[in-house]
Amino acid sequence: MVEFFKKQTANAKDDILSGLTVALALVPEAVAFAFVAGVDPIVGLYGAFMVGLITSLFGGRPGMISGATGALAVVMVSLVKEGNDIATGAGLQYLFATLLLMGVIQMLFGVLKLGKFVRLIPHPVMLGFVNGLAIVIFLAQLEMFQVDGEWLEPGKLVMMLGLVGLTMGLMHFLPKLHKSIPAGLAAILIITGIVVFGNVQTESVLSFVQAKGGTGIKGGLPSFALPDVPLNMETFLFILPYAVILAAIGLIESLMTLTLVDEITETKGSSNKESFAQGLANVVNGFFGGMGGCAMIGQSMINVNSGGRGRLSGIVAALALLAFILFLSPAIEMIPIAALVGVMFIVVIKTFAWSSIRMMSKIPKADAFVVVLVTVITVFFDLAIAVISGIIVSALVFSWENATRIRARKRVKEDGTKVYDIFGPLFFGSITAFNSKFDIKNDPENIEIDFIESRVSDHSGVEAIQSLILKYQKEGKQVRLSHLSPDCKAILTKANPKFHNVILTDVNDPRYYVMTDNSNFI
Repeated sequence: MVEFFKKQTANAKDDILSGLTVALALVPEAVAFAFVAGVDPIVGLYGAFMVGLITSLFGGRPGMISGATGALAVVMVSLVKEGNDIATGAGLQYLFATLLLMGVIQMLFGVLKLGKFVRLIPHPVMLGFVNGLAIVIFLAQLEMFQVDGEWLEPGKLVMMLGLVGLTMGLMHFLPKLHKSIPAGLAAILIITGIVVFGNVQTESVLSFVQAKGGTGIKGGLPSFALPDVPLNMETFLFILPYAVILAAIGLIESLMTLTLVDEITETKGSSNKESFAQGLANVVNGFFGGMGGCAMIGQSMINVNSGGRGRLSGIVAALALLAFILFLSPAIEMIPIAALVGVMFIVVIKTFAWSSIRMMSKIPKADAFVVVLVTVITVFFDLAIAVISGIIVSALVFSWENATRIRARKRVKEDGTKVYDIFGPLFFGSITAFNSKFDIKNDPENIEIDFIESRVSDHSGVEAIQSLILKYQKEGKQVRLSHLSPDCKAILTKANPKFHNVILTDVNDPRYYVMTDNSNFI
């Protein structure tokens, strides 16, 4: 019992310190993504706070961090711009209305238990997702070295690079000396102390916000308000496409980050519960003036690598972020951007799947292609498009490989019956190869097709069998089918009652369903 409480205390300490580290890293990210989306920085900070708090309390993956993300911000910028075109200054209100619909879609996704489909994402797609996001995080940090699209002047750039390198060095060596404080938090505090007390001139959180057009990060508590948009069909049709896209991107990034954290922590989260919590968080954002969000792979990696494993880490990160907004903005605004960039660069190094480079020559070429494809599309286009493209390519490769695996062994019984023993799956992709196995004109009068080593996977396969029977019958030959599943038999006899005499029944008949309609997915 004593050991149990010691463990709980240790976990609480790790979660609290890790949460503080994450909160510091959330500030510039939320501000930057708010500017990307075309909204005020406080909207991004509110969004990060509300999404982070609600998903930490009710989500399905303790230790995972959610907040305002760039993947959503790049879609929101078009939404806000079009909203402003409808009515001056209305873009933000249309964003809030879209978040409400987006959240409802995500909640329905969780209620209908559709989160399980994340298990269908192939491993090469997962590797491409991780590598792509690592590169995106790296490229996002480069913006911290720029002002109005121009690189910092040489002196400031060298100073900032030096502090970034020092931060990374501290994060690498501090754990070797002492592990009681997360290396990220310790490095941020040390670099901030050097800059403040050494009067070092470098970019800070305040100067970064001001350079982006803001005044600071101080604000009050978010307040409840209904989105000020017309409640009509025109508004609904305008926000619906954006809501669907944002919901899809948010769910894909969240559920794939959940899977990654599962692998790192060797525990299992609930994808359905996380989907519902993400939706609830975005609905709350729509009512309380935040920009919404989803899981953040960078901050989640900071949390996990700093020892954050429980819900407390995410709760502390969210509440600390709120405290920064309400009370501690002067202190947070002094933090050097270089310290936060250094922390994120370490995240990039630890997030990128370096093993995927070494294995490229060892894995199938199709898998290697999928890894590269998903990585490139994630970087240059969109996360959702990247993952969907990777899944489609993987599915096509899988179908092609299985289509070539169908074989037929031919033998003749003592009574002269020619038997075709079918091996491999019979589905839409293998029908052509299946039909090529039969010599209808030259076969004897009695034919038996044995499916004991095959599986009829879809309705196209059943149709192929039906067509083959009719071709044999047209030639005046008798066909018998053996070892079909009850489902195949029912479909064939329903299509043609005369097929009842063609099908042989045996105690060894396999039992499986054929994909014909939604009833088979229950």
